[in-house]
Amino acid sequence: MTNPQQILKQYFSYDSFKYPQQEMIESVLSGNDVVGVLPTGFGKSLCYQIPAIAFNGITLVISPLISLMKDQTDSLKSKGIKAEFLNSTLTLKKQREIENDCLNGNVKLLYLAPERLINEDRKSFFERLNVSLIAPDEAHLANVWGKNFRPGYRKLSLLRNLYPEVPIMAVTATATEEIIDDICEQLLLIKPKIFRASFDRPNISIEVTQKGYAEGKIRDLLNETFDYGQQGSAIIYCYSRKDCSDLSYFINNMTDHESAFYHAGMKKKERIETQEKFFSGEIKIIIATIAFGMGIDKPDVRLVVHHTMSKSIEGYYQEIGRAGRDGLPSRAVLLYSYHDIGKIEFLIKKTNQNSPWEKTQEELDRLEKMVEFCTRIQCRREMILNHFGENSSDYCGDNGSGCDVCGIK
Repeated sequence: MTNPQQILKQYFSYDSFKYPQQEMIESVLSGNDVVGVLPTGFGKSLCYQIPAIAFNGITLVISPLISLMKDQTDSLKSKGIKAEFLNSTLTLKKQREIENDCLNGNVKLLYLAPERLINEDRKSFFERLNVSLIAPDEAHLANVWGKNFRPGYRKLSLLRNLYPEVPIMAVTATATEEIIDDICEQLLLIKPKIFRASFDRPNISIEVTQKGYAEGKIRDLLNETFDYGQQGSAIIYCYSRKDCSDLSYFINNMTDHESAFYHAGMKKKERIETQEKFFSGEIKIIIATIAFGMGIDKPDVRLVVHHTMSKSIEGYYQEIGRAGRDGLPSRAVLLYSYHDIGKIEFLIKKTNQNSPWEKTQEELDRLEKMVEFCTRIQCRREMILNHFGENSSDYCGDNGSGCDVCGIK
């Protein structure tokens, strides 16, 4: 089966594509390298999953998170699509079983962490694979100057050298022109076709306010969102692990709402349990550092609050994109203070003290643009879309959405 429309209907139960999904799929099926910049919640994974089904060989999906690999493969298997992952959670015996299945043509999509690519003890395995497509997900992690740069993504050059004729489809939710250029360079893409979808999320209202008494403001936001038995969930992003636990304690003891906190300092089992409770709806409110987020696909997040501003517009956009994935009205509220700006600037300089100055300056420049977003009296949506190179004559006007500058509708 090579008809993308037929695959879409049969396996994913959708009647039609959103632009530019079909164009990306047809381009990579024709053998082109492709970069897709699609907003959070848009359906990036479909763009490489459908070609993977259409191609005869196997598709290698480069994924940065173990939890994301499992979620994706479980979902694909439930649809009757042969998918597996290889990572450190599997026993050596299980890894060898999956490798044999891949070599025997019994797997269509294989998910891998970038750091796992073509080390010496796996080189023979990769050399024997019949690879049809390479799909780096969250491709902005290949950006050398990005705050989330993953050196493992450089290993993709090894795959390009091993499979010079195999097309690469790189997808991401946040990329400016400069980041796209760096992705193409780092992944050794050959005359790539670049596709972009609109970054506008008209169902998300965007609000920015000075921090002040943050706990009280967050309490009021939760009451407005969840009083009278309203359904849905909320994510509150904090700067530090201590902020997460302190704010969760406040909410649990000073409001009628129950929350849990999540950060990288917790034991792995605790993080998994917290995440599962949030996905099941047992916990409606999660308070987290940005360690919580990538790959989160919960459709009913009605509220995303930033207790502390993000370091960049790219990060902010990705984080608020976890709201309203079901298309229903949702809110994104950012609390900022000049004290927080100073803390973030100090952290950037400290973290990069052994890095080239260009990297530090790049992050400081992104922070400056984020500060401008918070303090400038201009349509918030317009500033976000302009940042990603998108222009419109109508931002908050007649599209049913709004921001605090234009007036929430």
